[in-house]
Amino acid sequence: MQKVAIIGASGYTGVELLRLLAGHPQAEVVAVTSRQYEGQPVSQAFPSLAGYYDLECEALDVEAIAARADVVFTALPHKSAMEVVPGFLAAGCRVVDLSADYRLRDPLVYEHWYQEHTSPELLADAVYGLPELYRAQLVKAQLVANPGCYPTSIALGLAPLLEKGLIEHQTLIVDSKSGTTGAGRGLKESSLFCEVNEGFKAYGLASHRHTPEIEQNLSQLAGEPVQVSFSPHLLPVDRGILSTIYASLKQDSSTAELLELYQKRYAAEPFVRILKEGQLPNIAFVRGTNLCDIGLVVDERNRRVIVVSVIDNLVKGAAGQAIQNFNLISGFDECSGLQAAPLFP
Repeated sequence: MQKVAIIGASGYTGVELLRLLAGHPQAEVVAVTSRQYEGQPVSQAFPSLAGYYDLECEALDVEAIAARADVVFTALPHKSAMEVVPGFLAAGCRVVDLSADYRLRDPLVYEHWYQEHTSPELLADAVYGLPELYRAQLVKAQLVANPGCYPTSIALGLAPLLEKGLIEHQTLIVDSKSGTTGAGRGLKESSLFCEVNEGFKAYGLASHRHTPEIEQNLSQLAGEPVQVSFSPHLLPVDRGILSTIYASLKQDSSTAELLELYQKRYAAEPFVRILKEGQLPNIAFVRGTNLCDIGLVVDERNRRVIVVSVIDNLVKGAAGQAIQNFNLISGFDECSGLQAAPLFP
């Protein structure tokens, strides 16, 4: 049994962590923090959790929480996370950080896309938390940098092609769509129901902060620098990410051949499902789960491959993947607490 604390539990990622951990047989949540709901029961902040927890939300006190917890999930915005992560590590806790603060290995790249990094000395020790790519390193990690949602869908969608050197890197175009929970729970005019409903828009073109994380992952897979044209869009749905990825093939290949490659690459991965030829993923079929569904089509006329990858941005794109990493660093079954089938409809 591991004693767990969630720092910043009042956002969508925080409540998703609580929902999933409520069914985890080897995790006991001993502390949750929230400035907004300090002193109030978790069930008052989130009525959906009534009957599952009797905890009260508390103020953030690193020393006091570290004395009670073995593993800490930091579900804080970037910059806020790096203000507390060093303290938890120094106190002997293992940390799964869901912000962007420890994902990028180069502090100068981080500072270009975000702001000054106040604990760059930890970057070399942080393990990027995408188990399908870095499982061996994660087992011994003290600090896990949980991946972003867009980068997760894209890295899993492209890994087999880049590992085998089958595509022209300079032709990579990624067109991704996300549900509105990706914008967080805070009040923003652009996320209001009347602003989002019946709409569909692009945003952050050529400037989205996940771009360097995406390129870092793809470069690692390819063994050389990779750049990508990344275009995110906002869907009028609660949750889900669908990434459509386009690339030119170096040699003629069929849809069946590439699907066989993907099936072999992910045969041992419990959370990656490769669809059969003629089928394409739908965000509705991974909702509420830690699954990533992948399908593809080869455009033989143009010698291009089109890969479609879908995840639930709050689960495999955030809280579920964090629990998958928690399981790995704790020596538990990787699927523990994550076995639920998708919600449908």
